[in-house]
Amino acid sequence: MSELAKSIKSGGGSKLKIAAIVIVIAVLAVIGSNSFFYAEPGYIYHVRTLTGSEEVVTEVGYKFYPFGRYNSWKRAMTVQSLRGGSNSNAIRAEKDSANTSASLPPMSIMFLDQVDALAEATVRFSIPSDEDSFLKLAHEYRSPENLLRTALMPAFKETLQANASLMTAEEFYAGGRTEFNSEFENQMSGGIYLVKREEIEVKSRQTKASANASLGKDQEVYGEDTKTVFVVNKVLDSDGIPKRKQQRFLEFGITVVSALVTDMNPNKKFVERMQLKQQASADRAIAREQRVQEEEQRLLAIARGEREVAERQAKAKVEQIQKTTEAETDKQLAITRAEKFKAEAAISKDTAEINFEKAKIEANTKRTLAEAEAYQKKVILQADNALAQKLDAEIQIQKLWAEAFAQRKVPSTVFGSGQSGAPVGSDAEVKAFMQMLTLDAAKRLNYDRDMSK
Repeated sequence: MSELAKSIKSGGGSKLKIAAIVIVIAVLAVIGSNSFFYAEPGYIYHVRTLTGSEEVVTEVGYKFYPFGRYNSWKRAMTVQSLRGGSNSNAIRAEKDSANTSASLPPMSIMFLDQVDALAEATVRFSIPSDEDSFLKLAHEYRSPENLLRTALMPAFKETLQANASLMTAEEFYAGGRTEFNSEFENQMSGGIYLVKREEIEVKSRQTKASANASLGKDQEVYGEDTKTVFVVNKVLDSDGIPKRKQQRFLEFGITVVSALVTDMNPNKKFVERMQLKQQASADRAIAREQRVQEEEQRLLAIARGEREVAERQAKAKVEQIQKTTEAETDKQLAITRAEKFKAEAAISKDTAEINFEKAKIEANTKRTLAEAEAYQKKVILQADNALAQKLDAEIQIQKLWAEAFAQRKVPSTVFGSGQSGAPVGSDAEVKAFMQMLTLDAAKRLNYDRDMSK
């Protein structure tokens, strides 16, 4: 019995020891599970101990917090608005470290010209890592969820909407996208501009009518000459610096790492209007190209015409030079011929003058001779009344009558009645007729046959 009791006593003691060890291990496990945690990279931890002290843990590794509490904060938090984002403003601050801290659907914004659009943007914030600033942030917001929901997300929405009111949708799509993104980042980092919206009237471009032909070029203008536009002016302080509404989160040392506007989707009507405007712009570009082409064609036609004119002018100039040369040659030949004719005429004139003088001399000579001869004859005639000539003429007359009488065709004996006294052509009658003619001729010769004279 005694040995059995001893064995039982010895077995019970070992079990107690095992139980005690198990209890100690369990206590240590409980203490360890509530006193140690592993600090992940990219996080800052706010540790509160059992004694009420606070500590900021930024180093990676196992950390001791005896029966305390801790919150993990991402060093950089992202607020993103994109397609597929949660409609309930879901926050996954400590559960989805690889993605965004807060995912939102596309934000509805309103441009200055009352065009609404859905904007997609991303802003990344960096929380402070120094102990004082971080503790101030942790005391104010207590958890990263509260920081995102009450500070970062409202600032994101307000800044994006305020940034849209600085320009019109047409300005955004006409080349203002970069300015829009720059202003968004500027306002997220430095505060929202205080602006004042004003309506002003500006003169619109007028077009001249052409319906009144009597006015010619001085046509009247038609169309609206003014239009109302909205202008947003930044409110300036006394130094001329724009006033800003400071971002609340900046007071806790939170900085903006980046702010990006990744996409902008305007409403359907604006898209249709922009499509029409784009088509009109394309049509204008095509028309401009066609105008340039037409201008090139016009210049080509002008150049071709000028070339043809130049060719014709060159050809005409060659022909003109040729004709001028030929005309000059003809002129010189004509001048030469004229000079030749003139010389010949001068020679002929001189010859004629010589001949004239010669003829004059000869005429004078002949006249002198004739005058001498006439004078001689006159003297002779005056001397004997031209008896010799008269006698010679009478002899010639008598000779002619004798020849005529000798050749007459009549018989030698002519018989006649003699009753009426009419001639019958006898020799006596012929002789008497001849004597009468001779006397008549002598009378005509004006000389007297009487030898006594």
